[in-house]
Amino acid sequence: MTKMGRLIVVFVSVWIAACGRQPDGAAAKGADRGESPRPASQPASASAERPSTAARPRIVFLGDSLTAGLGLAAEEAVPALIQKRLEKEHYEYEVVNAGVSGDTSAGGLSRLDWSLDGDVRVLVIELGANDGLRGLPVTAMKQNLATIITRARQRGVTVVLTGMEAPPNYGEAYTSEFRQAFRELAREHDVTFVPFFLEGVAGIPALNQRDGIHPNPEGARLIERKIWGALEPLLDSKD
Repeated sequence: MTKMGRLIVVFVSVWIAACGRQPDGAAAKGADRGESPRPASQPASASAERPSTAARPRIVFLGDSLTAGLGLAAEEAVPALIQKRLEKEHYEYEVVNAGVSGDTSAGGLSRLDWSLDGDVRVLVIELGANDGLRGLPVTAMKQNLATIITRARQRGVTVVLTGMEAPPNYGEAYTSEFRQAFRELAREHDVTFVPFFLEGVAGIPALNQRDGIHPNPEGARLIERKIWGALEPLLDSKD
């Protein structure tokens, strides 16, 4: 088994063991209540309201607790870090954090139209971890993600799909089918693909919170760099 494979196994094993524990931090309290997504550039204290049409084009992160930034301050979540990077590089975009803790692919699909409100140019999809955690049918997850991709592209939105790994306790057949589903989606729909959202972070204690699941600030920064590498080529020219 490769080093990356061992890290993935460690990560998903810890995910199973820690799924009932809640990370520390102010962000965890709101995310576990399933609060509505907010633009990543806004502070954590901002009221959660339906996104309004903004002057700047939008990049929406549709995901679960990994996107929401469970256990992190609002400005430490991956979407907020992407917002900072955009501003540093002089790109005129607003990032919307549409991450809801505990969400499955079906949950993400159910709030897709709401999340794509406004002038959305790019949709980053980070869903599936909770489908795998619950052992939900891979075919259903794949169909949900396919529908999200299709409906987003019908609106003229560019899609970035990120992959996830399933817990090993469901057996090799399930984990293999789960992993392959993301690759097939990327190929079938010809979208930008990041094979594993937590690559380089999963299973490394120094990069995760005490629950062993959710990245700490340093881990989030590493994820941001990888996502930025996939995202930047899709952006319009700088102002």
